[in-house]
Amino acid sequence: MSSQENKQRAVELFERFTKSDIDGVLAMMTDDATWLIPGKRELTPSAGLYDKRKIGKLFNVMLGRLKGGLKMTVKSAIAEGDKVAIEVESEGDLTNGNLYRQQYHFLIEFRDGKIRAVREYLDTQHAHAVWFGPGAAERARGKSGSGSDLGEGKS
Repeated sequence: MSSQENKQRAVELFERFTKSDIDGVLAMMTDDATWLIPGKRELTPSAGLYDKRKIGKLFNVMLGRLKGGLKMTVKSAIAEGDKVAIEVESEGDLTNGNLYRQQYHFLIEFRDGKIRAVREYLDTQHAHAVWFGPGAAERARGKSGSGSDLGEGKS
């Protein structure tokens, strides 16, 4: 596929997230795809390198903790060869009462029109405060669980 086609596919990925279409997101990925979320596991439970199955599980757990899904807005994208660099902002309200307003940079690698690797960069302090910070688990308990199921990547 051309760089432009890869860029279109990257934009489509975030459109599927906005529609809460996790199955559609996973369908865009190769069977051996990986997704890297930065951070130290001891500080950010969701940090690590995920395979396709585990990242799908994480996305579904996260979606279950959001009141109305996660709106993801592409701000800019550039593509060269099989790589797309894309800036994205997200907005979502958690069932624990916290507001998730995130800014990201993703480096997405394609193979034969499908996503084979994603490296995600984000404000890890904000993510931790909203999803795991003091009081987050207590407010979520009874609604969506304790928070311990949000991290299953390899560190």
